This record gives sequence, structure tokens and C-alpha cells, in this order.
Amino acid sequence: MAEEVSALMKATVLMRQPERVQEIVSALRRGGGDQLQVISDFDMTLSRFSYNGKRCPSSYNILDNSKIISEECQKELTALFHHYYPIEIDPHRTVKDKFPHMVEWWTKAHNLLCQQRIRKCQIAQVVRESTAVLREGYQTFFHTLHHAGIPLFIFSAGIGDVLEEIIRQMNVLHPNVHIVSNYMDFDEDGFLRGFKGQLIHTYNKNSSVCENSGYFQKLQGRTNILLLGDSMGDLTMAEGAPDVQNILKIGFLNDKVEERRERYMDAYDIVLERDETLDVVNGLLQHILHPGDHGELQGR
Repeated sequence: MAEEVSALMKATVLMRQPERVQEIVSALRRGGGDQLQVISDFDMTLSRFSYNGKRCPSSYNILDNSKIISEECQKELTALFHHYYPIEIDPHRTVKDKFPHMVEWWTKAHNLLCQQRIRKCQIAQVVRESTAVLREGYQTFFHTLHHAGIPLFIFSAGIGDVLEEIIRQMNVLHPNVHIVSNYMDFDEDGFLRGFKGQLIHTYNKNSSVCENSGYFQKLQGRTNILLLGDSMGDLTMAEGAPDVQNILKIGFLNDKVEERRERYMDAYDIVLERDETLDVVNGLLQHILHPGDHGELQGR
């Protein structure tokens, strides 16, 4: 199979059970585009973790680092990050233990942002001035799914308005893209007053916050899933989908690589270690969608 899907020959690819991956990929290929749907995280999964040696911003960082946030607020948000991020990625704590800390972090950050008199009309400008970058190969990824009519469900604990704007400015916000995230709620004067719906953080990305049974019901024939994430919390993103037959979980291991490698390899079928591209995903999509086309599988 590695001969067939040459993207899997990349040095960044780790697999605990290559034979199992082969079985899943073969099943996805048999089902073709009609049975496939893609469920993906956004920050540090579709967006890059680093670029030219510098850490890239998440959808929250884009706001945090922008001119529309006061210096005082920036300091407080940075302090929250330094306190809570180590808890979020600590391999020795359970999800149950991390859960209340994440709720606390997101809630405090949201409250700080709500004091900043952020206006809806400022979001596009903030994104334009940011250093957000999508992973290399993102055009191929979004266009392939769009042309093949494959639904892309982006499930993000980030800020929906910001990440949607990034995708829009990259010209890949196609009609097959459905986003569930923390969307801002603006008052009648256009100022941020809160966030809509239930809070989504790293460790509750599952059917508990997914008011999307309607979305998944419409996709009933699409029983094959390609799942893309970069944290242990992303593994539950497909919980709302009924009748799943085959699911291939691809995990981007961006940070604290040595101490997290084993756990990622246990949890994800394919782990991409410090890989800032979508080459492997694009190679797999080519393989699934064009069964007769062996020459097309090079990760581009």
C-alpha cells in the first residue's frame, strides 16, 4: 500500500499499525467520494503550527495580538495561556482532570474579550493583518473536496468568526464547508457582548455540544470518515455521526513531540510529526477518489 499511496512514504509519517491503516484506506477507496465525509479541527490542523521557525497564531491569538485589544488585556490573556496551556497538553493528566480547567480558561478569555468593545466590522481587518497561514497544500485540499462534493465539517474550539474569515480570505470557503465553533454574539450596535451557544473547548468536541444531528442526518449515506486533528480532544469529533463504517484518524503532532509521540500513535491511525503540509491528506484523497490513477498519488 505504501507503494500505492506514496504520500505515506514521507519521513514525517508514523503508524503504529500499518496493516490496519491499509485496511481502512482500502475500505475508504472502495466507498469512493460518495460515501466519504471529512471532519477536521481548524487551529494547528488546517492552519500551520509554525512558519519560518515562528509559532503561528490560533484564531484566538489573532484577536489577542491585534490592535483592537488593549495592552492590559493582552497581558492578561497571555498570563492565562501560560497558566492553562501546559495543563491542556500535559500527558500525565486525564481529560476529566483537564476539563474544568479548560472551561475556566475559555470563560475567562471570553469575559476579557467582551470588555474590549470589539466590533464585527473589525474582524476582517484583524485577519488581514495577522500572520495566520493555512498548511501548505490547502488549496488542493479544499478544492478537491469541493469538486468531489465531499462535505467538510470543521469543528473548532477557536473563534468561528475569525477562522471563517481566514478561510474566506484564502478563497476556499466553498458551500461544502460547515463550521461549528465559538461564534461571537454582537449587540445591536455591533459590539461583542458574548458568544453564541454552548462553549466549545479542547475536550468537549463531541456530540454533547454538537447541535448538528441535523447536519449528520443529511449525510446518512456517508459512512466513511477522514478525521483530522492535532490534540487528544479531537478524537471525539465524529461522535455525532451515525452509522460510521470506517474512520481514518490522522493526527498532527506539532508540539512536545518526544513526550507525546507514543500516546498519539496509540490514538491516531496516522501521526504526522512536525509536518506543516497537507501532502499526506491530499495523497490519500487522490487515492480514494481516483482508484485507477496510481500516478496521481505523489504528495504534492
